[in-house]
Amino acid sequence: MIVNSYYSQEIHGPYELHDIGDFALEEGGTIKNCQLAVATYGKLNAAKDNAILITTWYSGTSKIMSDVYVGEGRALDPDKYFIVIVNQIGSGLSTSPHNTDGPNGMANFPKVRIADDVRAQHKLLTETFGITSLALVTGGSMGAQQTYEWAVAYPEMVRRAAPIAGTARTTDHDFLFADAVRDTLLSDPGFNGGDYAASSDVAAGLRNQAKLWSVMGWSTEFYVQQRPKALGFETIDAFIDGFMNGYFGPMDPNDLLCLAWKWQRADVSRHTGGDLAAALKRIKAKTFVLPIQTDMFFPPVDCAREADLIPGAELRVLKTIDGHLGLFGTDAEYVRQVDAHLMELLATPA
Repeated sequence: MIVNSYYSQEIHGPYELHDIGDFALEEGGTIKNCQLAVATYGKLNAAKDNAILITTWYSGTSKIMSDVYVGEGRALDPDKYFIVIVNQIGSGLSTSPHNTDGPNGMANFPKVRIADDVRAQHKLLTETFGITSLALVTGGSMGAQQTYEWAVAYPEMVRRAAPIAGTARTTDHDFLFADAVRDTLLSDPGFNGGDYAASSDVAAGLRNQAKLWSVMGWSTEFYVQQRPKALGFETIDAFIDGFMNGYFGPMDPNDLLCLAWKWQRADVSRHTGGDLAAALKRIKAKTFVLPIQTDMFFPPVDCAREADLIPGAELRVLKTIDGHLGLFGTDAEYVRQVDAHLMELLATPA
């Protein structure tokens, strides 16, 4: 266990820690006193049917989700809905490698799957809040992976689903991308097999990860059209140092590796013996599949293949040149499109 001030209420709050008890994992092992960091907005109505669950992505926390996607007068309006954002296990705020004491901390943290996160969230929602019906589940990237898992694992509970920039089963191409992401950290001598004294010992690896995301996270057109300058950076180096490494640099490597491992292995077809079509046919939620037009991780063609297997699903491609990291809300038009689609989805009877 190490201290990393990046994962704090000052930077990512407000959120509350909920102890869901000893939590058994699919890959074996148990997380003792598993803590979920949860941010809530709005109030649960008497019928308890106005709840929306937002899930988080690789490296992301409830803070960025609320800042970009939640707001008065918007689709995810806390004046209308009780919005619950759960930081996934390994996020750095919930139970994670860096904040776990004893022999199961750091590089010895047990393997966690997307399905584990969803079971933990289900336990939280049903036992802590008494919620048995969700008006909507949504999230981007790894949050989309959790959204699909929710819709397949708990089809009677999820009334609407909006996976953004993610797939229900990780493709081979995406698995290799994530391997390269992991290698930026594993190859840094400061990583020391995961037994480092401070996250900053792996600064070189974290910076290489920032550079890799600079290539894969944004699109080629993002650079052609000088989007870094529009975001306030005069040079590419300034953009990488100030924006990208400013984002990834303070994070914990073991936490990121925990997330990347489960990102690679997301697969709802584990419910149906490897049959993806059978798994997606279990979905009863009204589903809008929302890929990003220029996404190199989860391109629209991959999302479209899965959307075709979901009963009644609609494919709504989000148009932006900001690539996968359009998720950050850097393009106001992207944010407007997401709001419009979610507003339409929430107005659809389900």
